[in-house]
Amino acid sequence: MISPIGRGGMGEVWRATDEVLGRAVAVKLLLGDHADASSTARFRLEAQTAARLSHPHLVAVFDFGSWEDRFFLVMELVEGRSLGDLLEAEDRIRPEQVARIAGEAAAGLAAAHRQGIVHRDIKPGNLMLDAEGSVKIGDFGIAQFVDDPSTALTTAGHIVGTSLYLAPERALGRTADSASDMYSLGCVIYQLLVGDPPFRSDTATATLYQHVDTPPVPVRQRGVDISPAFDSYLLGLLAKKPEDRPSAQQVSDWFRTDAWRGRPEPLPHHIPTAPPVATPPAAAAPAAQPAPTYRLPQATGRRRAAPAPRGTRSATTTRMSTGEAIRRRPRVASAVAGTIAFVAAVYLGTVLFSPDSGAADTPDPAVSPTAGAPTPDAPAGPTGGNPGQDGGSNHEDRDDED
Repeated sequence: MISPIGRGGMGEVWRATDEVLGRAVAVKLLLGDHADASSTARFRLEAQTAARLSHPHLVAVFDFGSWEDRFFLVMELVEGRSLGDLLEAEDRIRPEQVARIAGEAAAGLAAAHRQGIVHRDIKPGNLMLDAEGSVKIGDFGIAQFVDDPSTALTTAGHIVGTSLYLAPERALGRTADSASDMYSLGCVIYQLLVGDPPFRSDTATATLYQHVDTPPVPVRQRGVDISPAFDSYLLGLLAKKPEDRPSAQQVSDWFRTDAWRGRPEPLPHHIPTAPPVATPPAAAAPAAQPAPTYRLPQATGRRRAAPAPRGTRSATTTRMSTGEAIRRRPRVASAVAGTIAFVAAVYLGTVLFSPDSGAADTPDPAVSPTAGAPTPDAPAGPTGGNPGQDGGSNHEDRDDED
């Protein structure tokens, strides 16, 4: 031990030197005498829990033990002062500094809560400011041990001291959790802004009742110039129900931004879109020409263009290039010649291959249709012979023909 640093409700803090590592440390001697084996075991467990934490805004714990029936902790030495000392020097702290302290303290609590560790005794005396003004939370894992009546370390002075920052559920005898730490941090922030904690009475019991039943007065009504957003968020930290309070990580994130200033978020930058450009239809004529013109298809990969309107077809024909007109003339001549050839072929085929209907209709003068037929005035035979004999001659002629 070299020199005393301070004394509080939990014990004395001394500046010392680690002879093994050759570094300056802080040794805290806790109040209470005649520690038994049970309390020693519990203290060792709490110290080991605190030693697991490693964060820029948490005071590191290096060692623990007992000396002359008193427990002690070997901790990181913070060259600076506590928030309690700051409040003694200044009645009120600027909102900018309070916002920075709140964000850093919430970040340290968030790291502990992620490990399932609850501080249980957040107050100005346990929040240190180092030489650069950064927050360091001390005495992690010790408050539960100190508050346990079985350890004989709880004193009336300690209870009075922490009643100013005690969460309503703890005042009702319930177990502390991470939301209890956030309520206590809200009380500290309130005191930094106003100069007094949100609830204070003549007795510790009356103060505990205020935590349970009395709503806090908004900071702006206490004459503090802060944004409505900051005031409203602080009242959320002081909510009576634990489930209504924000988490440590949410508080850290909120104070890291400019939300506490109450500035409206900028609207997204608007990029005007250009109006759509009207594309003239494919059949539209250039502005310099009175009548619409149509582009003829190219020689390769071409598709036939849409037919021109009736009123502009003659104009389109007259605007064809000379080369295009020359290319179209052989096609017209070929079509006409083919048509003439086809008609001639049909005509010649009709003349050459049609049947001779005229010869069948004209009687042969050499043969009479009535030859051999008897007439009323003519005799039965040419010589007036026997008809039967003539008939026999006729039969023989037919046999010869057959």
